[in-house]
Amino acid sequence: MARQTNCAGISRRDCLQLGLGSLLGGGLANALRMQATAGESSSPIRQAKSCILIWMDGGPSHYETFDPKPSAPAEYRGEFKAINTKVPGMQFAEHMVRLGAIGNELAVIRSIRHDQGNHGAGNHYMMTGAPPRIPVGCGAFVSFHPSLGSVTASQVEAPAGLPAYFSIPSMTRSGGPNFLGAKYAPFVVADNPNTADFRVRDVALPRGLTGDRFASRSDIRTEVDTFKRYLDETVSDPATGLDQHYRQAYDLMQSKEAQAAFDIQREPDRVRETYGRNPFGQRALLARRLVEAGVPFITIDDGGWDHHTKLFETLKKRLPTWDQTVAALIDDLRQRGLLETTLVIALGEFGRTPQINKDSGRDHWSNAMSVLMAGGGTPGGQVLGATDAKGFAAVERVLSPENFASTVYAKLGIDPGKILYDANKRPVHLVSDPTPIKELMG
Repeated sequence: MARQTNCAGISRRDCLQLGLGSLLGGGLANALRMQATAGESSSPIRQAKSCILIWMDGGPSHYETFDPKPSAPAEYRGEFKAINTKVPGMQFAEHMVRLGAIGNELAVIRSIRHDQGNHGAGNHYMMTGAPPRIPVGCGAFVSFHPSLGSVTASQVEAPAGLPAYFSIPSMTRSGGPNFLGAKYAPFVVADNPNTADFRVRDVALPRGLTGDRFASRSDIRTEVDTFKRYLDETVSDPATGLDQHYRQAYDLMQSKEAQAAFDIQREPDRVRETYGRNPFGQRALLARRLVEAGVPFITIDDGGWDHHTKLFETLKKRLPTWDQTVAALIDDLRQRGLLETTLVIALGEFGRTPQINKDSGRDHWSNAMSVLMAGGGTPGGQVLGATDAKGFAAVERVLSPENFASTVYAKLGIDPGKILYDANKRPVHLVSDPTPIKELMG
């Protein structure tokens, strides 16, 4: 399968290849070792227990997804027709058939805009709710502020033995913890759950190592670690206190209940087919299983939305399966009684240019974009805001990335007006404008 990249040549796995995966999204023992108790704060009423953020890396076209312009000239509206949804007056582009059929469950925001028109800066702004402090390049990996997932991990209690923040199959370029520290970085599930031998790294025992042999090695390690350290106890030793966290990882590997959460093979074939037998579909299914296990924040890093060329040719192939997967996720959560407490969001860093370019594509455009939201107490069946007749800019109920981030935090019971403290003990606003989008709060 071809790697999904954007115009800067950044793939979904580049974070891991650059070493950021092991540092910020490392093994389970590290994640468990660094897990801290959630901080105390004055918080809104919690509407959602979990959030699944589908990150459409590269910047999806709002025209070809949730904001079609059927009355615009052909060079703006493009090749796809607008279709009606279950909600009168709510139209999607023609390949959003299954999502249109559950439009009553959805809220579409058409009026978020910002001024960061390259991947690095746009990614940071939408993933953190904070604009970059300095100009950054299109291919930059920047982190001036903690991500939505890392903040959630620091404020919401994780289920026993599991990290609070997962990112599948890689960490987004601004999806890290910044000054919160590596203990709130995502646990990355890099492997493809659509393969027959799918195993979550650091959760399954190494192949060829039986439970008895692993227990024996663990006992030997325990004995070694009990040898007297010839160090003054007042001297900082990075090895001190690690044993309990390795024990947590060991217990997780030995736990049948924990193993079940990652054993996607237990899902009936019917369910797996409903999500789509492809990497994105099975990652969405794995995200649902993590929600069932009590994980507060899961990001699905879905790359390949940077369509400067062959936009329509590419999306004709991609959108039907994407539509199938996202609709299946929302419907499955609803049937299981989990949608009311699970916030599902799909977005990228910006939208695409109004006029189709000479290569049958659209370029970066931060004046307009669409965000899909469902669940977590979000009133469905609504379109919030609007762009102008040609999709140039948000013109009605104009909103900012800060408003978006504040909404996510408020739904998860986190006060968006909270003051954090960086590594130098300087106060930092979680969100500079802590105003949630009231129409989405229920």
